[in-house]
Amino acid sequence: MPPRKRTRAGLGFLCCFGSSEPPEINLKDTVPLQLLEFSSPMPPAEELHARFSELVDELDLTDKNREAMFALPDEKKWQIYCSKKKEQEDPNKLATSWPDYYIDRINSMAAMQTLFAFDEEEMEMRNKVVEDLKTALRTQPMRFVTRFIELDGLTCLLNFLRSMDYETSESRIHTSVIGCIKALMNNSQGRSHVLAHPQSINTISQSLRTENIKTKVAVLEILGAVCLVPDGHKKVLQAMAHYQKYAAERTRFQTLLNELDRSTGRYRDEVNLKTAIMSFINAVLNAGAGEDNLEFRLHLRYEFLMLGIQPVIDKLREHDNATLDRHLDFFEMVRNEDDSELAKRFDMTHVDTKSAGAMFELIKKKLSHTDSYPHLLSVLQHCLQMPYKRGGCSLQHWQLLDRILQQIVLQDEKGEDPDVSPLDNFSVKNIIRMLVNENEVKLWREQAEKFRKDHAELMAKLERKERECETKTQEKEEMMKTLNKMKDKLQREGVELRSAREQVLDLSLRISDIAQGSSVSILPPPPPPGAPVPPPPPPMSGGFPPPPPPLPFSCPPPPPPPPPPGAPPPPPGAPPLFGALPPPIPSSFNSMNTMRSKSIPQPSHPLKSFNWSKLGENMINSTIWNEIDDLRAFKILDLKDIEKMFSAYQRQQKETGSMDDIYVSTRKVKELSVIDGRRAQNCVILLSKLKMSNEEIKRAILEMDEREELAKDMLEQLLKFVPEKSDIDLLEEHKHELERMARADRFLFEMSRIDHYQQRLQALFFKKKFAERLAETKPKVEAILNASVEVVRSKRLTQVLEVVLAFGNFMNKGQRGNAFGFKVSSLNKIVDTKSSIDRNITMLHYLIMIFEKNYPDTLYIQEDLRSVPEAAKVNLSELEKEVHNIKSGLKALEAELHYQQSRMRERGDKFVAVISDFITVAGFSFSELEDQLSEAKEKFTKSLKHFGEEEGRMQPDDFFGIFDTFLQSFSEARQDLENMQRRKEEEERRARMEAMLKEQRERERRAKKGGATEEVGGEFDDLVSALRSGEVFDKDLNKFKRNRKRSVNQLVEGSGRERAVTKVNY
Repeated sequence: MPPRKRTRAGLGFLCCFGSSEPPEINLKDTVPLQLLEFSSPMPPAEELHARFSELVDELDLTDKNREAMFALPDEKKWQIYCSKKKEQEDPNKLATSWPDYYIDRINSMAAMQTLFAFDEEEMEMRNKVVEDLKTALRTQPMRFVTRFIELDGLTCLLNFLRSMDYETSESRIHTSVIGCIKALMNNSQGRSHVLAHPQSINTISQSLRTENIKTKVAVLEILGAVCLVPDGHKKVLQAMAHYQKYAAERTRFQTLLNELDRSTGRYRDEVNLKTAIMSFINAVLNAGAGEDNLEFRLHLRYEFLMLGIQPVIDKLREHDNATLDRHLDFFEMVRNEDDSELAKRFDMTHVDTKSAGAMFELIKKKLSHTDSYPHLLSVLQHCLQMPYKRGGCSLQHWQLLDRILQQIVLQDEKGEDPDVSPLDNFSVKNIIRMLVNENEVKLWREQAEKFRKDHAELMAKLERKERECETKTQEKEEMMKTLNKMKDKLQREGVELRSAREQVLDLSLRISDIAQGSSVSILPPPPPPGAPVPPPPPPMSGGFPPPPPPLPFSCPPPPPPPPPPGAPPPPPGAPPLFGALPPPIPSSFNSMNTMRSKSIPQPSHPLKSFNWSKLGENMINSTIWNEIDDLRAFKILDLKDIEKMFSAYQRQQKETGSMDDIYVSTRKVKELSVIDGRRAQNCVILLSKLKMSNEEIKRAILEMDEREELAKDMLEQLLKFVPEKSDIDLLEEHKHELERMARADRFLFEMSRIDHYQQRLQALFFKKKFAERLAETKPKVEAILNASVEVVRSKRLTQVLEVVLAFGNFMNKGQRGNAFGFKVSSLNKIVDTKSSIDRNITMLHYLIMIFEKNYPDTLYIQEDLRSVPEAAKVNLSELEKEVHNIKSGLKALEAELHYQQSRMRERGDKFVAVISDFITVAGFSFSELEDQLSEAKEKFTKSLKHFGEEEGRMQPDDFFGIFDTFLQSFSEARQDLENMQRRKEEEERRARMEAMLKEQRERERRAKKGGATEEVGGEFDDLVSALRSGEVFDKDLNKFKRNRKRSVNQLVEGSGRERAVTKVNY
């Protein structure tokens, strides 16, 4: 049977008003209306209604209180409005009408209470500040509360509660601070802010540790009311778990039960505290999840019963207090209802939860002849094996089992626990779902793993396609930019050519005119005898411009530099670096045909290679080698043992051989490896990262990677594994055993079959890196160019230099003065000159103050010098070196293109087409870069000369670094001045507030007139009041009294029958 949902009208905000009658609002008038004099005549009804509405909105009243306020007569409304406005405009209240004042005072109180001991008068003054804040939070307009929240006033109050010393915690100040939080929660916006704070309820609960009864009552009222607020119940349970650790309680709620059972000695305080505790317990049990969850109420009530609440309740009856009895009756009524509901589930009238045997019999009866019964037996059998010894971890084992069962009972369908979860990451729903079908879960995992692999493969393909599209798009954009630039250049050259032709034509006409006048004087001298007749000049007609000059990279390349140490030599027959001339062949190799051959024994299978540098027969004359005959050594050496020891086949040797080992080794395919082991291992690692077959790699290299399958970093690694000449010779010897070659050997062999493999890789790598290198180099050139122009054209910089020069000449006397200029490096020495009045003020601070006063536009000097910080990072020597490297790479690439054009190309080879297009675009882009670099160097030289610096003595990073450092110091000095001004204004504001407060304390406040100046009760206050009096539970209590009367009548009628147990003593 599903749990019966109990609806009580008292668990919401509307429960604050017990009847349907509107609440009476007593404005406490002490002066009759007809005797009041208004400061201004009452406006028309519509205007009065509009003003009064604004006032009511600021008070943030409940709906019923708003209706009652609007029901007042117009004269009363105008009286309230005038009184409230007069209070707001009172200059005596100006200081305390700001939340800033209270927050500052409370912060200072929190800081000072750990340093000084205060007398009674000072404690009274501190309490008055907190009481004034509580009054302000209740009576001030809504904007006061909003401003208090914006300034994080709640955190200020919570920090004060955390840092209290013992004397403060036992004083009225503690109670007043709790009252401030309660007043803040009396406002809807403030209540939301308190509930949203992650530590607010926990910190409030810590105040239960005090001996101050009024503070305890206030805290319990807040916690009980929060239980009735949406989403507040679980926060209170978490706060009580937090308090358990804070107060070192053995179990949760232990302190509350101790206070409930303890006698304070003062009847009034004792009854108030016990009433607050019982109202809190009833709210915890019946609000939130306890409203309709029988299991939760039984679970939580069991905690109180285990702490011995039932005999304490019997003892509390002796106080004979109506309000306290109302809470006690409600506790027993709900307990009896829940016990009856639990008994109905087992078809019983009562379940004796004190008897383990009775409870076991009920469970056994319920599960007999069901599929769950074997699991019950299994649980009991495993319980028999649980540890029973005292000490050790036996208690924790049973505690773990208890908590797991609690989670099984309490967790809802979403896997959430309405109480504080005793176990983290423990979801009953998920565990049950996993136990439904383990095979199905396993199948899902396998499918998920397959989907993950497919997804990874598709993502890799997609990434390659995206990279290919991005590269193609970038190449297209670069091509279009280059074509547009070439078009513009051709148009400019065409215009210049037409202009030149017109000038030539004009000159020709002038010459012809002069020739007609004096034909003899302009005739050219005849050629000397025997000399050839010079050819006639070419005709100027035709209209077409002459063909453009060839690219600047068509000249023959310079001799290549020596290869770096450790670099592999190029393959045979190929130029080492992009078509450079091959090294000359030694003369010893030319005479190899005349060398005699030795009769050296041949091994039965391939052996490891011995990398030596051999001498030919024609080079051993008059050496020791002429006397040595290695053929004699062959008669002594054990050649079989050598073959076994240095075989090229890679086999794992075992110490002991068995028939199984021999069988496995015969089935195993022998791999042939002739290259160095470490090099082969690194090559295999690279190939595994590429995830491409040898054929795919070969196709990608021949097609110049049009599909973007080879990333730049992979190409860079491939260049490290170019086949060396010795590798190629060894691989050629064993090419008939290609199938048995190891993976690295087979890869190197197949790559060595590609003509100019190394040069192709270098060309492809250069092509892929070109745009990136250009993108890195061009901004550096532009930074120098722009910065050189900016420092020359900046009028603000000129103004700064002018003022600094005037300062220097004024401050320096004698030979150091009377200057007409200064080195720019002197700018960074300005900060070294400090004021003799204030050491924190430097000459730069003072200059900025002058600029602010007389030259305000100069303060924005950084806008004129935007490129200077970037130019200060550029090293011109490294920049020129990079540009030269790019130029050399282009020349080498063009040389390789000429080589590839001169040979027959195999099918699928796209080197010529791809590189031809690339050189056309790259050559034009690089020529632009070169021109820009030349212009930047020229502008930089002019800027040095402009500032009187010697040419060639300073590099751009030094020159612009001076200005960059100055700009940073300039900005920091401005910030320092702003901070100084801000601190000065803050001190002045504090001084004004203190003066106004001092003046306010000297005056006596007049008695308030008008009901609107009284504290207006909010809905949170109403909720606390209803909870304190027990009105929240009125409806359920009436039902309880009727049920109790009916049960008494039944007892009188049938005294022979046994009465159901309603009280259980623990």
